[in-house]
Amino acid sequence: MSSREAAKMEDILAAKADLLGMIKEYLKFEVFEETVHSFDKECKSKGQVVSNHQGSTLRDAKTRGIQKDLLSSFDDGDHKVFFELWTENIPSEIKDTDSEAQSLEFYLHIHFTIYPLRRHPGIHDRAEFEERISHFKQYLETRGAALSQTTEFLPYYALPFVPNPTVHPSFKDLFRDSWIPQLKYKLEQFMSVTLKPSNTPRLLNLYKDGGRSSKEAMQQLQLQLVESDRRITSHVRKFNKMQADYHNLIGITAELVDTLEATVSGKMISPEYLQSVCVRLFSSQMRQSVVQSTDFTRPGTGYYSMSPYDDGYASSMLRASIAPQRSKEVPMLPSLDYEKLKKDLVEGSDRLRSLLLQALRWRLTRSLPGEQRDTVLQAFISNDLLERYSTKQKLVLHLMRSKNEITRQYMARLINAFASLAEGRAYLSQIPILLKLLTEALRTEEKDSQTRKNVLVALQKLSLRRSQQTAMIADNLIGWLVDELQDSDCLSDFTLEYSAALLMNLCLRTKGKRKCAETAKHVLKVLTDLLGHENHEIRPYVNGALYSILCIPSVRQEAKEMSVEEILHCYSKEDNPDLNRQIEFIIKQLNSADEEGPESDDEEEEDDNDEDLMETDLDIEEVLQPQPRELSGESLLTTEYLGIMTNMAKVKRKSTPLPQPSVDEPLQRPVTPSSHRNAV
Repeated sequence: MSSREAAKMEDILAAKADLLGMIKEYLKFEVFEETVHSFDKECKSKGQVVSNHQGSTLRDAKTRGIQKDLLSSFDDGDHKVFFELWTENIPSEIKDTDSEAQSLEFYLHIHFTIYPLRRHPGIHDRAEFEERISHFKQYLETRGAALSQTTEFLPYYALPFVPNPTVHPSFKDLFRDSWIPQLKYKLEQFMSVTLKPSNTPRLLNLYKDGGRSSKEAMQQLQLQLVESDRRITSHVRKFNKMQADYHNLIGITAELVDTLEATVSGKMISPEYLQSVCVRLFSSQMRQSVVQSTDFTRPGTGYYSMSPYDDGYASSMLRASIAPQRSKEVPMLPSLDYEKLKKDLVEGSDRLRSLLLQALRWRLTRSLPGEQRDTVLQAFISNDLLERYSTKQKLVLHLMRSKNEITRQYMARLINAFASLAEGRAYLSQIPILLKLLTEALRTEEKDSQTRKNVLVALQKLSLRRSQQTAMIADNLIGWLVDELQDSDCLSDFTLEYSAALLMNLCLRTKGKRKCAETAKHVLKVLTDLLGHENHEIRPYVNGALYSILCIPSVRQEAKEMSVEEILHCYSKEDNPDLNRQIEFIIKQLNSADEEGPESDDEEEEDDNDEDLMETDLDIEEVLQPQPRELSGESLLTTEYLGIMTNMAKVKRKSTPLPQPSVDEPLQRPVTPSSHRNAV
């Protein structure tokens, strides 16, 4: 045997002896005396060496070493070493919940921050102090934020902004000779209790630590996944905004090239045309000032009105650069047997129903935008997937009342996917029972469950259509929303945002305003309270709702009695020019003497929004996962439900872009949070 092999064998024997020693230690700890005796006897008969560990002695030595290192780094002002040891050795349940530990940690951060100023107040130490101040700021914004409401610690939140803390009266105690010894004594007392050696056997500690590590790692991964989803949504939104701006600029550039070519050839350009280009070119904050300050009738311009589409070669090339590229052949998804699908959705097991609902939603959400997705949706509609024309007792939509939570959730997800597309909303609007099922689920499902979230979002998207607004108002959804928003601190940001946006859409209708007027004081109280909510994403919807209902004289009178104008002035002091201007419009509406206008609900108008709103997060947090060898998704549909010629291609109606509201004014047209974010 070589020396390397001999050394390896020694390591293996030492590890086995160590493990047997831990087993024996655990058996002794649990007082298995007969088992210990049998264990010793059997190990001896087999020639197995059992290490005689002095577990407590080793733990005592380790604990003393940690305490010594913590105190040494405290004395040396070495914050990096100290907090590395602190993080590794102080249990999370103590650091995060024990008030004494949190208080001590706060003062320790102060100690290490001002350490350079206490020891050697020189130029180099000043530079180091600036570096430590940045670490202290980071602490105050993260772990230290929890103590910001405590009077004892509040003055120290100003420490990073004081040029010379050594002479500031608020911090004079920190530079007294007695402050460090007192803090060190508190640290020693805390360590003597927290880092007291435990008699717990090493085997049990290994098991507990391993389980905790796995659990903490899983929780960390889940948090990272949620954060990644949030960043993806944010980046997609920014990309869509940049792409829209780019296309707008290219279009304007092409028109200006046309204008230049026309001018060279002697044609005259009308002031109105130039003004329209400027209005499109500049952002809403600059439009009014640019248009007012530009004299479009100065000498050199005439009144010949040229068409922006009399393209020259250069402008044609510019427009061609952003024209949708004729894609390669996009494969159409296989046709399905919808009759069999609907039968199994109604009569199948809960798991089969859920898998089918998931697969149908994925077919819609994961299809390519454009012809492929349009064909999928048209196939769903033409084959009446949700059975709007059926007279049967049991319908697919009745799955919203299923006893199985996953089935209800996946039915709600599919309805939400339908509502994300303009043609889908038109289809859903023709199903009489749908709104009743959705509002029923909204009132009965648990708060912030995925089922309720999807129902809320679907209703919010359906509120873009006038017929659905009318039905929701008649069902007193406004009253329910106001009561829900009254307890806003108990709602997630998601629920809060979509509830506020839905309420605003309903308040834009005359019947909705009058419904609010019935309980004006309650509605105004809830809306003005929401203005102060920390989630600023809801402000445009709250402002829009306030502006709308204040056109009712009785609501204006109630608002004046409640001093709403003074409340609005308080919020207009915030550093947000756009929202400040919106508040100015609301105050102007509050002080107007206009009578209520005629009812517009019965007028024949087109629906307010016909754009597609397919978000990227429709398929997140899937709770249904296929079992081994179980069919799911597209493979389930094409294996078990293949049909013949059920995909009906249809030319999609081209939507007319709606005029984008100025950010200066409260919203006055129905929107969804996703469409509003993309427009802003």
